[in-house]
Amino acid sequence: MKNRNRKYEIDMTKGALLPKILLFSIPLIISSVLQLLFNAADIVVVGQFAGDDTLGANCVAAIGSTGSVINMLLSVFMGLSVGVNVLAARYFAARQKKEMEETVHTTVALALIGGIIIAVIGILVSRPILEMMGSPKEVIDLSTLYMRIYFIGMPVTMLYNFGAAILRATGDTRRPLYYLMNAGVINVILNLIFVIGFHMHVAGVALATILAQAVSAGLIVKALITTDEMYKLSIRKIRVDMDKTKRIVRVGLPAGLQGAIFSFSNVLIQSSINEFGSVAMAGSAAAANIEGFVYMAMNSVYQACVSFTSQNVGANKPERIGKVLRTCLAVVFVVGAVMGNVFYFFGAQLVSIYTKEPATIQYGVQRMAVICTVYFLCGCMDVICGSLRGMGYSTVPMIVSIIGACGLRIVWILTAFRIYHDLTVLYISYPVTWTITSTAHLISYFIIKKKVVSKMDGGTVTA
Repeated sequence: MKNRNRKYEIDMTKGALLPKILLFSIPLIISSVLQLLFNAADIVVVGQFAGDDTLGANCVAAIGSTGSVINMLLSVFMGLSVGVNVLAARYFAARQKKEMEETVHTTVALALIGGIIIAVIGILVSRPILEMMGSPKEVIDLSTLYMRIYFIGMPVTMLYNFGAAILRATGDTRRPLYYLMNAGVINVILNLIFVIGFHMHVAGVALATILAQAVSAGLIVKALITTDEMYKLSIRKIRVDMDKTKRIVRVGLPAGLQGAIFSFSNVLIQSSINEFGSVAMAGSAAAANIEGFVYMAMNSVYQACVSFTSQNVGANKPERIGKVLRTCLAVVFVVGAVMGNVFYFFGAQLVSIYTKEPATIQYGVQRMAVICTVYFLCGCMDVICGSLRGMGYSTVPMIVSIIGACGLRIVWILTAFRIYHDLTVLYISYPVTWTITSTAHLISYFIIKKKVVSKMDGGTVTA
């Protein structure tokens, strides 16, 4: 069993970095794409099979417009999975068995507790937030229904993501991929059954999503229980260890708060898009879903940067920290530039998968022209942030991101967009803030790296 499990692990502290980063990132990219397919399948199925064209477009707008709200409510808890990854990677590289075991069992407990909390909050605040966003009357009931059912499945969603963070810390990104493949097939089949067979439209696709996520979570838990490695899970040992919780929170909470504030700025942008009506909402939602595939591919490189940096800090290999960042920046640039521009080139065809309405397709391509073509800027910003988190510094990138990306984006909405009330002007806020924030992150990186290397040379770095 031990040897069988080790074939999934990657030693990030030795050897050439590029092949190992690709070995880590490619399964994670595919896994991330499969997770996005949950939402994409929801939108495609209701857009094509929910009923007449008007109902289908309203369902697409309803599901698509909930993404920023769901992400905002999830971000704080999901950010803790970054803390799990950093802590587990460091203990794994240092071969600290007791600390690793405590981290694993605390992680599972936090996932379940966090999932229940976010489910209750999400169910209660879904409609009030949608009303504050100015969601159109023909969409708001559908959006509320989708969100409330989606939030019921939060415990299994959190369990999968936190469990996958433990496996990623060891370099294992392949088993989460296999589990999501199974769940993705189940999700598509259930979508078709619930929407076509039972005419459940948004309720059906939401239910299909949480059932599929339950399958992937169950498989992750099984993998942790059946391993003989130092990250083995024992159900009777699941409890919250306060020391490990504090360490997870120290790295993960700033990451989560950053994500929540990012999502809040995206909620403001979504509110601005809502001013243009349900057709613009549907086009933007379809384009955003397509962009999500590029983002998740780049985010996989970000996660590689976090894991590789953290393992090398744990193994006291300061000379590899800069190499990890440079390699990940090169990879994320290629991934973002190629995927983003290819997706834009085929923009009309891709948006038409979600809807056949010409005006909706036009709105979708308009968004992709601004965002997809330079999306690699976002990837570079995230990778530098990942290096900082891998070194154990999460508060600094949070502050930089809040000011550079979120704050400036809000200022843009209140100034440039109000003066030139045009969707293209609204979308330009993204590349402008990515560029400014990336520059600030890079300056922070050089300062913090010098401090971390000094501590590593003195043998004072701890998890």
